[in-house]
Amino acid sequence: MDSKVNVTYITLSGYVDLNKFRYFYFSVIFTVYILIICSNATILYLIWVHKNLHEPMYVFIAGLLFNCLLYSTNIYPKLLVDFLSEEPKVSYSACLLQFFMFYSVEAQSSLLAAMAFNRYVAICKPLRYKCIMKRSTVSALLILAWCFPACHLAVLAILSAKAKLCNFNLDGIICNNKMYTVHCVRSRALTVFGVVALFDFAILPTLFTVFTYAKIFVTSYRSCKESRKTAVQTCVPHLFVLTSYFCVMTYDVIVARVEADFSRTAGFVMTIQTFLYHPLINPFMYGFKMKEINKHLKTLLCSAKA
Repeated sequence: MDSKVNVTYITLSGYVDLNKFRYFYFSVIFTVYILIICSNATILYLIWVHKNLHEPMYVFIAGLLFNCLLYSTNIYPKLLVDFLSEEPKVSYSACLLQFFMFYSVEAQSSLLAAMAFNRYVAICKPLRYKCIMKRSTVSALLILAWCFPACHLAVLAILSAKAKLCNFNLDGIICNNKMYTVHCVRSRALTVFGVVALFDFAILPTLFTVFTYAKIFVTSYRSCKESRKTAVQTCVPHLFVLTSYFCVMTYDVIVARVEADFSRTAGFVMTIQTFLYHPLINPFMYGFKMKEINKHLKTLLCSAKA
């Protein structure tokens, strides 16, 4: 392989027994991808068509599920192609694009922070809710939640595009933080800005969310039993998703960023888990646990059976 091709393409070598299990991998991932598309699109459709779901809480849920669709479409089609390829490869420019989409869309902590703020206003300041959570406020929070991580990731992608490559073998199956291992030298600017980005769109929103829910539960505990029940019903799904997201981000930082020494099989399994659960868990949590969405979902399923 000539040097020009070497500079252009990167081999993805994180797969385990690809020749032996390629069709099994393809079947499982294809099935999961179809489930993700159908489940997330169904809840998005329900929120779109029913006016009583055009409330801030459901708008934020729709934003979260839309993120799941983008996130999955950024990963799963390429995986399906790689499973059927003799030698999974990706151009460096396409790798940078996947890296940018992977983290800018996967940064759910900003949306979860916006959802936490909405719950805080609804439970702790109910009389001012309509005044605070106006349509313009909701739109501003959504734009901020999407654009803030994207701006950080754009800088990281540009810095990575200028880096010199010395290794054309990526020990992974997607272009996540392990992409830095193909650089000859990880620049100080890239490292510093990466830490800043991690703090800004992951750690800071997560701390804000945890603090906000702590305030919500303290306020609910001091209120009547009905208020506590409402708080639990609306906040527990968010906290479950936040916990799951935090675990995924922790793995990504420890294994990819710190380059922890895991076996290839363990790395393969754990990498799949980083993009397997969220897109499946989110529609389940918000489709079955949220009362109003669940009601419309049952109506839709009954009409489909009829």
